[in-house]
Amino acid sequence: MTRRLPLLALPLLLAACATPPQSQPPQTLYHYQLGEGTDDRPLSLAQAVDKVRDADIVLVGELHSHPAVHLLQANLLAELAEQSRQDGRGLVLSMEQFSRADQSTLDAYLAGRIGEAALIRDGNAWPNYPSDYRPLVEFAKAQQLTVIAANAPKPLVSCVGQEGPEWLDKLPASRRSQLARELTLGDDGYRQKFMASLHHGDADGNARRFAAQTSWDDTMAESMVDYLKQHPGRRIMHIAGNFHVEGGLGIASRIASRNPALRVALVVPETGSLDGKAAPGRSADVRVHIAPLPERWLNAAEMKQDMGALHQSRSRDCSQWLQP
Repeated sequence: MTRRLPLLALPLLLAACATPPQSQPPQTLYHYQLGEGTDDRPLSLAQAVDKVRDADIVLVGELHSHPAVHLLQANLLAELAEQSRQDGRGLVLSMEQFSRADQSTLDAYLAGRIGEAALIRDGNAWPNYPSDYRPLVEFAKAQQLTVIAANAPKPLVSCVGQEGPEWLDKLPASRRSQLARELTLGDDGYRQKFMASLHHGDADGNARRFAAQTSWDDTMAESMVDYLKQHPGRRIMHIAGNFHVEGGLGIASRIASRNPALRVALVVPETGSLDGKAAPGRSADVRVHIAPLPERWLNAAEMKQDMGALHQSRSRDCSQWLQP
């Protein structure tokens, strides 16, 4: 026997079907949306991880101190660790935020020989380490993952920018080994992008600035290539500022010049809508849509005050590093 709806129930049912779904809650700075690199098809975290499954190195760009990016990095590290375990490949975390000079301190912390205060102090951790990078290092420590202190020491890089790349030849071997054996100084796409980002300076000064910039990229790339040469079959997740990652012009190009057989995937954050407008260079494998951070400066006076203090802090006596 067919049951009939009461006459009063039918209008209510039709009204309910016509009512649009409630809007999504407002997005916070912790929110991120993953998308296909080419057509922006939405991806879940599991789908994004599967998309980079074949990569030897997964480069994850970041906007330093952006909450959503750091949340994604922690989630991505955990997912990649599980995927790597299933595939029988050991996962390694590589970080821009520690330099080769700090590797022994980082290793000591991961092994439980020193506390976090010593890691932050003696490892020259970034000021936002407790809020942004602690989750990654603690996960690696709990899971017994290797962490590569991949970058070049900032004081030495600053001296390259101040004195020029020839200054590296004067360093004692113990300090010279803290930077890449070779710097990529040709007129490639990365150099062109970097020069276009400068708004001041003479040609010689800008050339020195680029030598300092690529010192970071070449050193991070070499650190990872050397590690994989010594530990074949493993895979690396590396985090670095977005300028070093987007378009594949920075770290990825330096990896390719050292070992073109390595497969590199790009995970690139972008502010604004996912509208198909990709950055110059190679398309990202995974694009990360995030809300923009607050404006750093509202006028030229604020920027000048900040930049003046920054340039003053970078002026240094580089001769101290030439002593054995």
